[in-house]
Amino acid sequence: MSFRVQPTPPARPNRCQLFGPGSNTKLFPKMAASAADVINLDLEDSVAPNDKAQARRNIIQASHEIDWGNKYLSVRINGLDTPYWYRDVVELLEEGSERIDQIMIPKVGCAADVYAVDALVTAIETAKGRSKKISLEVIIESAAGLAHVEEIAASSPRLQAMSLGAADFAASMGMQTTGIGGTQENYYMLRNGEKHWSDPWHWAQAAIVAACRTHGILPVDGPFGDFSDDDGF
Repeated sequence: MSFRVQPTPPARPNRCQLFGPGSNTKLFPKMAASAADVINLDLEDSVAPNDKAQARRNIIQASHEIDWGNKYLSVRINGLDTPYWYRDVVELLEEGSERIDQIMIPKVGCAADVYAVDALVTAIETAKGRSKKISLEVIIESAAGLAHVEEIAASSPRLQAMSLGAADFAASMGMQTTGIGGTQENYYMLRNGEKHWSDPWHWAQAAIVAACRTHGILPVDGPFGDFSDDDGF
């Protein structure tokens, strides 16, 4: 056992995260009434470029008007390689209510990505006198993200959770699949002429879990896209 004791992760339920686009306000009450522990209001992939500004306003309004109960309320901002992310952070924290618990950062490739968001969040909290400190969750979705996973896990005291984005990760790795989680048709081993399918995500998930356990962060499984395969799920 190392002399440096591993910190414990945040003591909050994180069994299920429910995503919904910020552009579809009809879903907000249903999400609030769901059994999910974490609600992720999305500004990224599920929102078209022309709808992002309105989606941001929708989420800000919903943070004031909807009763989210005991849900952990998270907002997934746009990636740092886009022109949208800084407005996401600024408007959410300057105009949104203190009911917002967390900002989710997609496609994190290095610790500096987290530092950039952390610095902006800290400046806004100080300037606006916000009493609740915003937490961060990151999604590992690239070869760079996995290569730097431990430094990302150690990047900020705000960081509470980390998950794998299988589809974008597969694209970054050049994997011949468009599936999200689960076994993949083209990734198998041959033994005595028979195909045996392994879990192509296990090694990436294990690396994420190890980094999270080392630094006291909640490891969160990625999505499972084949919703018709109950056994696989």
